[in-house]
Amino acid sequence: MIDVLDEEDLALLHGLQIAPRVSWSAAAAILGSSPATLAARWSRLRDQGLAWVTAHPSGRSAGVVVALVEVDCWPGSRADVVRTLCADTRVATVEESARDRDLLLTVMAPGLPEMTRFVLDDLARVPGVEHTRTHLTTAIHSQGSSWRLDALDRQRRLEFERIAAKPTGVGSRTGGLPPATAWPLIRELSRDGRATAADLARRCGRNPATVRRQLPRLLSAGPLAFRCEVAQVASQWPISCTFVARVPPTEHARTATSLATLAELRLCISTTGSSNFMFTVWVRSLGRLMDIERLLAERLPDVTILESAVTLRTTKRMGWMLDESGRCTGEVVPIAALNPNWAESGDFRG
Repeated sequence: MIDVLDEEDLALLHGLQIAPRVSWSAAAAILGSSPATLAARWSRLRDQGLAWVTAHPSGRSAGVVVALVEVDCWPGSRADVVRTLCADTRVATVEESARDRDLLLTVMAPGLPEMTRFVLDDLARVPGVEHTRTHLTTAIHSQGSSWRLDALDRQRRLEFERIAAKPTGVGSRTGGLPPATAWPLIRELSRDGRATAADLARRCGRNPATVRRQLPRLLSAGPLAFRCEVAQVASQWPISCTFVARVPPTEHARTATSLATLAELRLCISTTGSSNFMFTVWVRSLGRLMDIERLLAERLPDVTILESAVTLRTTKRMGWMLDESGRCTGEVVPIAALNPNWAESGDFRG
């Protein structure tokens, strides 16, 4: 049975969506609570698999190539294919679809050669994979870390936004891959995006003072993104649908700006190929999908919807393994696109 998130849960999670690493004392001042109460509430939500904070490569990170890959499986092989792909550190998300394909993968690799190896070589050798279709991302207009629960009033939202806008460090690297010494910290932050310097030092076996110096630089470097995730079935938007479209190149920016007005928008990207635009929405009902298609036809007549597919089950989301109800299991396969030693090690299985 899925727990229903109450209004205080939703307010806390909305705040963490804006500022995933906000201190409990700062959050308590905004939400009119106490740090101990918020910490206990968060612990409950995480322990129940209803919410979690993670770090992952930013889709806009220099050198990181992102693709959505459609996979068709041989009859009876889907479960085995899913297990294999969930263990791959290049596969950030695995979704099982209602039509048009068996699986939709979000793949993140440190450069086009590694993406090529995944799609043409490694994926083709997975037992049970029949066909694949790859959509390389040319622009990311919106992503899941920008989606909000809409549980805070304007004033409290602005206060969290002010905290999120504060610089986290000075003199840090910008662009490119982080230094090799940062990978153990990134790996642990992917498992717990709210981990403190003391937590990271203990888990990585490092000197706490060293980690306190390294962490602000890593947080402000740019390639790493943080997000507070919510179990979809408990979020009040339980249905996910991905649209594949064709948009004139001159209309991509305007289309993305228009779609950004939808509260349900989770992902919006431009891609290579004749179907050069994809977007994902979370909605409250199947009927809302028809409303969205009607709005697109009325307001964006240059957009041609080629297909839409409802996600029946998400097995892995940004590295986190989910159970059949969509709760996080606590198992994480860190996305290794920011590991500078990845290409040399050849270790893509966690």
